[in-house]
Amino acid sequence: MAVAINLFLAGLIAHGLGFGVIEPVTALIWSIPLGVPATWLAGRWLRGLMDEADS
Repeated sequence: MAVAINLFLAGLIAHGLGFGVIEPVTALIWSIPLGVPATWLAGRWLRGLMDEADS
């Protein structure tokens, strides 16, 4: 969900710079392929921190 919000807000900023608007539904659709790898990487990073704290 955070990826969709960030995409939508980036679209608002881009609109202010003269680019096209990213609709909320489009941001949700694009967040799925972008959010899954981001979630996986964040999980790996957090797991590494937890393992480091245990040792």
